[in-house]
Amino acid sequence: MNIEPILYSLSGFLMKLSDDAYDKKKNITLAVFAGIFCGLFIGYLAVTSADAACIFIAILIGTLLSLKVDSLNHIAALLLFVLIIVYIGIPNIGIVTLLFCSFAAFLDEIGNDNKWIKNKKKIKRFFKYRFSLKITVMIFAVLGFLQNMFPALRIPGVQYFLFQTFIYFILFDLFYELVGLKFDIIYNGLNSFFRVIRRVD
Repeated sequence: MNIEPILYSLSGFLMKLSDDAYDKKKNITLAVFAGIFCGLFIGYLAVTSADAACIFIAILIGTLLSLKVDSLNHIAALLLFVLIIVYIGIPNIGIVTLLFCSFAAFLDEIGNDNKWIKNKKKIKRFFKYRFSLKITVMIFAVLGFLQNMFPALRIPGVQYFLFQTFIYFILFDLFYELVGLKFDIIYNGLNSFFRVIRRVD
């Protein structure tokens, strides 16, 4: 059974849940708990898939460069992710592709919530939904598909993605956005669920 799409989806869900639990509800326990599981899942993806390793390391670099690792939940997720990939190791990744993806992730981070673009609707929407990295992943996925037909496209240092990686990354993003749209419903549902468990205990 291929669990990659499930883990991409769960990672996106947990990443946004962790962010909003911390930012909107000041629920540090839930934020850290969700962050730890997010770090665990993306760590597993990174050590089992070269595509995932390149994408999630790029996101890590982008968030570090933009100084967005600024809370306990972020630090917990980051430390667990780094511990997993350092201890187990990752597949070989292309440095050129990593640089492009890292730059795209950095652009998304500095563009999101940027005061300069608040009145520029199209640009604001572009960065709100972090299209820089989506487009970059799509380009390398399309090139990966074309490479099968045109082997001459292979370039040293360039890692082409499997096309399904782009689909998985869209799943990651869809579940991330879903939590943003329905956060209060999800948060209240989790509160009710854990209250029931406590009563049973």
